Amino acid sequence: MNKQKKCSTQSIMSVFYSPDYIIDGAFDTIGKAGELADLLTLDPVAGTRIVKPVSATRRDIVSVHDETYVDRVLNGHGGQFSSDDESAVSVLATTGGVLRAVETVLENGGCAGSLSSGLHHAKYDSGSGYCTFNGLVIGARQAISLGAKRVLILDLDAHCGGGTKQLIGLLRDQDIDGIEQVDVSVSSFDQYHNATFAQLKIVGASDYLVTIQQSLDAIVDPGSIDLVIYNAGMDPHEKAGGLQGINTSVIRQREAMVFEWAKSFDLPIVRVLAGGYSGGSFTKRDVAALHRITVEEAARVYLNVTMIAASASD
Repeated sequence: MNKQKKCSTQSIMSVFYSPDYIIDGAFDTIGKAGELADLLTLDPVAGTRIVKPVSATRRDIVSVHDETYVDRVLNGHGGQFSSDDESAVSVLATTGGVLRAVETVLENGGCAGSLSSGLHHAKYDSGSGYCTFNGLVIGARQAISLGAKRVLILDLDAHCGGGTKQLIGLLRDQDIDGIEQVDVSVSSFDQYHNATFAQLKIVGASDYLVTIQQSLDAIVDPGSIDLVIYNAGMDPHEKAGGLQGINTSVIRQREAMVFEWAKSFDLPIVRVLAGGYSGGSFTKRDVAALHRITVEEAARVYLNVTMIAASASD
C-alpha cells in the first residue's frame, strides 16, 4: 500500500473532535479535549479544521477487545471514568475520531489528528490507567483491514504502552501481522518486556530527545511503513506530570523531530493527545496549550505553515 502515499499534496489538516468526547467533571484525560478544541477555534492553526467524526461501532471495538468486556462498557459498566451511558458515548466518540483520522490519511496522505486520549493502557478484557478502549490498536487494526501492510504506533506518552503491546501480540496470535510499536517513556508504569514488534526504552530527562531520535533511526526500512499512529503525550513535561528538565522547548523539539522524520519518508501520520495533567498553578488550559504544540508542528511540517506564534511557555 505504501506506493500510494500522497503526503506532499496536503493543503488542509483535519482535527477530529466532538463534544461527545467530554464527560462532565471528568479527569484531564477526557476534559482537556474541550479546552484544546476551544483554543483551536478561538485561535486556529493555519490550514487546520475541526471535523466532527462518526463514532465507532461495537464491531470496531470487538475487532481488538473481548466482547463481554465491550458489552459491559457499552451498557454503562466497566469504563474508566464513570458507570453510565455518558462514558459509553465518550469512548465510542473518541475511538471514532481515531478511526476517521486513519481513514483520512490512508485515502489522502499527509497528517490528521483526533483530540482523543485514554488509549494505550487498555488491554484485551479490561481498562487501566484512565484507558477504556485501546484506540491506537483499533486504529491500526482498521488500517490493516483497509490494505495497509505495516503500521507503526509511536508512543511518547510518559508511561509505557503495555496494553498496546499485549493487544498487538494477541492479533499476531490470530495471524494479523504488520503492527509494531516504538515506545519511549519516562516512567515504568505499565512496563513490558521487549519483543520483535514492540520496543520500549525508559529514559531520564537528559537523554530524552537523543533516545527518541535513536529509536526513530533504528526503525528498519521506514519507507515501507504505510501509517504512523502517534501517541503524543504531554505528560513527560515537567509541569504536566513528567520530569524536571523536560520543558516546553524540549516538547516542541520532540514534536518537530517526529513530524520531520515522518515527512522525510513521506509517511501518513495520525496524532492523538495521550497524557498530560494539570495541577497547582498549571491549569487545564495550560495542558491544552502544550497539546496545541503538536498541531502547530504538524502544520509547519506537513502544510508548510511558517508563521506560528508560540502557544505555550515555561
